[in-house]
Amino acid sequence: MFARTSALVFSPQCGQVRNMATLKDITIRLKSIKNIQKITKSMKMVAAAKYARAEKQLKPARVYGTGALALYEKAEIKAPEDKAAKHLIVGVTSDRGLCGAIHSGVAKAIKNEIAELTGAGKEVMVVNVGDKLRGLLHRTHGKHIMLNCKEVGRKPPSFGDASIVATELLNSGYEFDQGAVFFNKFRSVISYKIDQKPLFSTDTVANAETMGVYDDIDADVLRNYQEFALVNIIYLALRESSTSEQSARMTAMDSASKNASEMIDKLTLTFNRTRQAVITKELIEIISGAAAL
Repeated sequence: MFARTSALVFSPQCGQVRNMATLKDITIRLKSIKNIQKITKSMKMVAAAKYARAEKQLKPARVYGTGALALYEKAEIKAPEDKAAKHLIVGVTSDRGLCGAIHSGVAKAIKNEIAELTGAGKEVMVVNVGDKLRGLLHRTHGKHIMLNCKEVGRKPPSFGDASIVATELLNSGYEFDQGAVFFNKFRSVISYKIDQKPLFSTDTVANAETMGVYDDIDADVLRNYQEFALVNIIYLALRESSTSEQSARMTAMDSASKNASEMIDKLTLTFNRTRQAVITKELIEIISGAAAL
């Protein structure tokens, strides 16, 4: 009987009304959201500083990219459709997240390109620059991945980083006929778009019909130019992607800070209403007890 009575006495105290948060729960949640808001504001400030530096360094990098592609554009080099059986795709992202859908956009473009080329019966291999792209492609397109390059995005990209990627690509031994580099091209602080730059093998460039106008280009010069052009294009993609990433992270952290402010306002209102309800309930109990006496 004592156990049954004690259960009746203590059960209301241990129970809690469903979907009703106590003042302690609301206080803990408010504190956690305020801490998250501090982190997002700090990340926004850091991203803004990195973005300003990346945008300043982007203008010289574009000169490298346009200069490397000048020969392809002037000579109107195109790979023959009947001979372009092997395609190479280089996707440029980074290892860091919290920057919106900037990495998934590149992955989606690469997936569409792979589906289109494989549907035409062509061989496709992918080089992932950045661990985020590897994570997005490994599950569904793992058989097409040839190289994975990590440690990208932690520091500002340099020409040496592009040289390392190009060297690994050249030393892989994969002989492609045509290819493309996919990356995010920076447009403004709040805008970027997926862009691609063409890649051609040395044989494709040497056998082009319009290359006959260049008399002084021998095999060694052409091979050296191809290697230098590959590094320049990858360097341009790294710079464009880095600037786009910092601007996207700055925008994402700004949106996260605003969302945290809205949640803090709503929780503060809920906290005040709950506290007022508790005070009112206690006053009613006191007044009812005094009236009963």
